Amino acid sequence: MAEDCIFCSIVSGEIPGRIVAETDHAVAFLDANPLAPGHTLVVPKQHYGRLSDVPGDEAAELFDAVHELSAAVEDALDADAVSIGINDGEAAGQEIPHTHVHLVPRFDGDGGGSFHTISPASESPTDEELDEIAATIRGD
Repeated sequence: MAEDCIFCSIVSGEIPGRIVAETDHAVAFLDANPLAPGHTLVVPKQHYGRLSDVPGDEAAELFDAVHELSAAVEDALDADAVSIGINDGEAAGQEIPHTHVHLVPRFDGDGGGSFHTISPASESPTDEELDEIAATIRGD
């Protein structure tokens, strides 16, 4: 647990949170500043700053919880869909340095966009650049 982390304080019960689910390694609670009613955060119980820091077994449990809760959130809010996202790192918009997954109920006509609206002005890479990026990710 990190002493100055609000999510760690919610996980430990030090500060109240509207907990909606809990497993051995993950906790889900309603976001205090929701983008929509029912906006839920799923966090590992241990403090990990970035997704790559989360051990594989705990990451699997985290995403099992996301998988189950996405349908539960959608059903509970009678939503049309759910946007699921992670801001992984400060440059990606991560404000709390504790890995967390957002489940945001979406409704037809809510004015929200897809993840492609995050950076609509970015230029598309060439085929050669895409090949090079893919090879680098694969470790070729």
